[in-house]
Amino acid sequence: MLKSLFGILALNPAKSFVWGIVRLSIVMLVAGSRLNAWSEDTKEIRPGELWLDTAGQPINAHGGGMLFFDGIYYWYGEDKRGDTWLPDCTKRWGGYRVEVSGIHCYSSRDLIKWKDEGLVLKAVPDDPSSDLHPSKVVERPKVVYNEETKKFVMWMHVDDSCYDARRAGVAVADHPTGPFSYLGSTNPEGQHCADQTVFVDDDGKAYHIYASDRNRILNISLLSDDYLKHTGKYIRIFPGKFIEAPVVFKRAGKYWLIGSHCTGWDPNPAQAAVADSIWGPWTYLGNPCSGPGATNTFGAQSTHVFQLPNQPGNFIFMADQWNKTNLPASRYVWLPIHFKEGKLELTWQDSWQLNPSNESSKPARQTAAADTSSSQPSSQQASAAIGSVR
Repeated sequence: MLKSLFGILALNPAKSFVWGIVRLSIVMLVAGSRLNAWSEDTKEIRPGELWLDTAGQPINAHGGGMLFFDGIYYWYGEDKRGDTWLPDCTKRWGGYRVEVSGIHCYSSRDLIKWKDEGLVLKAVPDDPSSDLHPSKVVERPKVVYNEETKKFVMWMHVDDSCYDARRAGVAVADHPTGPFSYLGSTNPEGQHCADQTVFVDDDGKAYHIYASDRNRILNISLLSDDYLKHTGKYIRIFPGKFIEAPVVFKRAGKYWLIGSHCTGWDPNPAQAAVADSIWGPWTYLGNPCSGPGATNTFGAQSTHVFQLPNQPGNFIFMADQWNKTNLPASRYVWLPIHFKEGKLELTWQDSWQLNPSNESSKPARQTAAADTSSSQPSSQQASAAIGSVR
């Protein structure tokens, strides 16, 4: 039908400019229903598509995490804007970057309509020595709420432009939308901190999970009661597994971990593990993804997992589809997590619906995901070598 209409419009070359505008408008009208990554009517989420906020702008919250507080979801992530370039000192591993602009926040009551709350932690362009200077690196912000202090605490990976400092930065705020006050950075337990996350257990204890020793090992550190410092109690897990982008969550009394391998901005097979205690022992489960696209985590990398409130069986896996040569154009992948036979499973879905019940979320459409990886990791399960609690 559209082809016939375009043919009729093209019969009058004198009005070609006008017809061109009409044709463009028709194409945009038809595409509009697929432009955003969610449908408000069906609560349908479309992984990997362009996600827009309520003002019609692309959501800019990369490497982020989710906080649910007082009936509202808060999505925090890296604000990526401006040109992407490859510094000489990170060419070896393809360390593309943009200048630091800050941490962005969006809010929603339904996970579908997202309001832009702006930058809740801003770059500090006037102080080259600051961790937040545009020339530095600020990645993977995670925000948790401390019930005792009534403060919102943000931990993040901060670094120099060559990724040699590898420190953990912390900031606090009185409100979920900030402004956050930056308190400084540390080498936790005297060690490097790269990709990181924060997990709060049922008893209110908080743990900092971070890649260390050039990503050769993961550390799990107990934080102080105010969540602002490390206590000195920690373990080191999975030496030699090279796990980054760690995610930790709890379901039915078990602790689950999802991470990626280390291939710069390029996607790779995910890695998973499970334990009966946060202190281990942790059992390595291999790649939790299945089906087409599984060998490169559907072109994405883990960043967070969150549970739908009052729905113990419903967890959502958050990931980033990085566009390494144009980082602001990177997109997001959210998928429901399925559990069976003592394992977790992720499968690609073109779209899926948020399910208000306690059952698994329902796929709306499912087709083959892009599978650009050439090999599938071993499904071998092995107990990790666990360091003693220090």
